Amino acid sequence: MRLLVRTSRWAIWARRLGSFALPLAVIPVLMHRGRALGTDTFEIVEIAAILVALAALITSIVAFVRIWITGDEGWGRAITGLIFSLACFVPLGLLAADYVLYPLVDEVSTDSVNPPPLTSGLALRPISAAAAQTIALRFPNIKTRHYPIPADQMFAVVDKLVLDRGWDVRLRRAPDGSGASGQINAVAMTLLGFRDEVSIRVSDDGGNAGSAVDMRCASLTSLHEPGVNGSRIESFLNALDERMTVLMKDQPAGTGDDTDAESQTDNAPVVPAPAPRGRKR
Repeated sequence: MRLLVRTSRWAIWARRLGSFALPLAVIPVLMHRGRALGTDTFEIVEIAAILVALAALITSIVAFVRIWITGDEGWGRAITGLIFSLACFVPLGLLAADYVLYPLVDEVSTDSVNPPPLTSGLALRPISAAAAQTIALRFPNIKTRHYPIPADQMFAVVDKLVLDRGWDVRLRRAPDGSGASGQINAVAMTLLGFRDEVSIRVSDDGGNAGSAVDMRCASLTSLHEPGVNGSRIESFLNALDERMTVLMKDQPAGTGDDTDAESQTDNAPVVPAPAPRGRKR
């Protein structure tokens, strides 16, 4: 006589809920990145996906207990539901870690007094002294850069780095030689599809023959990834330092007059010491 071994209904529902939660969490991210889904709708759908994943997690845990006690089948289904539910919590865990590691600020700039303007029209949002101190500690390399080359040449280098990053450029205005600064405004996208505006200003460095580069990143939505703006500025400026270091080394010795050589010496590229960075965006 054969004994009938049942499959745990808890295990069945754990896999069903997990199989539903995973695409519910992943597909909206792809749609959000492709602008097929608005940010407000994306946030609602992701909350629903997290709730379904939580139900799948609880159901799978109950299934493990029931199977252990009753001897029913369903270990594979319960494990599948558990894995799918935990996968849905990975982005939430990364976002929570950012909220712990970074200050809750909407924008970061190398020049807090006169930041580069934004094409989105967002006003300068004040940052508390505590948040500013935390930003300075987390991102010590976020400072105005000074380089010993004219603003028009510096603008070309900056523009090439922006293009290499694939940012969506909305404004590109090169220095006109009359003292007006150059400006690049672009929209960058985070891993989850949130948009941030990047503003870069290239100007003459006072009375010197060199140029100054300032950068500002601002989140365009109320919900954003903390630390992404600071990480983006620091990563870009570090890459700019490296690019300028290579360019200066490649310049042939003995070119230019004595005045130019003295100017280059007095205005050597500012290359801060490397500092720990956050996650790349």
